Amino acid sequence: MSIANLPAIRVCRSDWNKDRVVGQKHPLMPKHVWAIPMRLVIVENHRDLALFNLASDSKLRGCDLVKLKVTDIYT
Repeated sequence: MSIANLPAIRVCRSDWNKDRVVGQKHPLMPKHVWAIPMRLVIVENHRDLALFNLASDSKLRGCDLVKLKVTDIYT
């Protein structure tokens, strides 16, 4: 018994990135970088402020910061 060749069924969905900006983004301007810690101080988010300061001082990426433990920093 042979199976007849059926036409391919395609779902009509739009692209997930249609009308969105894709690719490399522009870097942050210095005034935006200075605004981030000020906002974190205002909302008293000490953890994110410490991570932001550590990232900017050490030039680590976000994925590297997440892997850090307190024992790696605190001596």
